[in-house]
Amino acid sequence: MSRRMWSLKKLHATDRPMTTPLFLLRCVQLGISIRDLDLLTIGMVNDMYTESGNDEYKGYAQIATQMDFDAF
Repeated sequence: MSRRMWSLKKLHATDRPMTTPLFLLRCVQLGISIRDLDLLTIGMVNDMYTESGNDEYKGYAQIATQMDFDAF
């Protein structure tokens, strides 16, 4: 297979560089304590922060039922 078949993700410059104070601010916004950080990676915290922004999305008009899963 050729690599050209796959489209590569375009990287965009971030608005703010990730700094320690910004990382700690995100932890506070998510309710993560310093003790909890022993169990998490920076990537996990960033993913949690991103997903928290998706919590208010109302675009999911339909929720799958068991019959939908069975048909799938």
